[in-house]
Amino acid sequence: MELSSEFYQQRTLQTLVENQTTYALNHAEMHIFETHQEADKVLLKFHHPVLASMLVGKKVMHLRDSEAFAFLPGESLILPANELMCIDFPEARMDKPTRCLAMTIDDEMITQVINHMNELMPKTDHREWQFTPENFHFTNDAAIHQILQRLIFLFTENHPSKDMFVDMSLKELIIRVLQTGERQIYNDKTLQVQQSHRLAFVIRFIRENLSEPLSIEELARKVHMSESNFHRVFKNELGVSPVQFINNERIKLATSLLQNSELSIKEVYLEAGFNSLSYFNRLFKRENHMSPSAFQERMKQA
Repeated sequence: MELSSEFYQQRTLQTLVENQTTYALNHAEMHIFETHQEADKVLLKFHHPVLASMLVGKKVMHLRDSEAFAFLPGESLILPANELMCIDFPEARMDKPTRCLAMTIDDEMITQVINHMNELMPKTDHREWQFTPENFHFTNDAAIHQILQRLIFLFTENHPSKDMFVDMSLKELIIRVLQTGERQIYNDKTLQVQQSHRLAFVIRFIRENLSEPLSIEELARKVHMSESNFHRVFKNELGVSPVQFINNERIKLATSLLQNSELSIKEVYLEAGFNSLSYFNRLFKRENHMSPSAFQERMKQA
């Protein structure tokens, strides 16, 4: 996603760490945070539910007592009201700032949309739609990417009806995010894995070494388990096998990388840790219902 020229014309830099530019409307606020130097343990909290999306660079997020995770361009994070974030900026610098969008949405609007969905779009399993009280970390699909790009444009333009335009886009965004939550490859329990948990180290190791070969034998050895016991404990705790988890993390990374039109498909699948184009294509298409090249082309058009 790109920021509009109006944003750069209007904003001023008051600080090099999490410089904040805010646009406030009736039912939402959009904040653009820019960081121009390395920093760690920066605290941030909002009093309304917030959707945060990475635009440029990398953050490392610490939420409650959960395992830290990388937050990359093309990814979003839903947080409940009053959730305290602790953020590291390991790569930020003057010529390569980190930029993130954080959009707070009025609780009443969220409730209205959810009530509308429960009335007109009931789930087949008779459960009700609800805005999760937990953290929800996901990779933007093409539709969410387009809505966020349009919201950036709407918030920063000077139009007498922009409140109405933003409200319509926000309602669509809420619906699509909730539907994305239903379509998750796996329930991301890893955000709730405590630092002291014996699998926390393995999860961090996997996420930090996705581009490298990862064997179950090596991972089991790191936590002093047999392969069979490691596989059993991992699946019981996270709901997926170690191989499924690794592949899911690699596809999430590849989906994020493909939003950079300058990278080739080969560069993407190698950086994500795949050594076979056909295997990468098959897994990516199973998750995103289109080929990597088609996904990248759709992002270009967006």
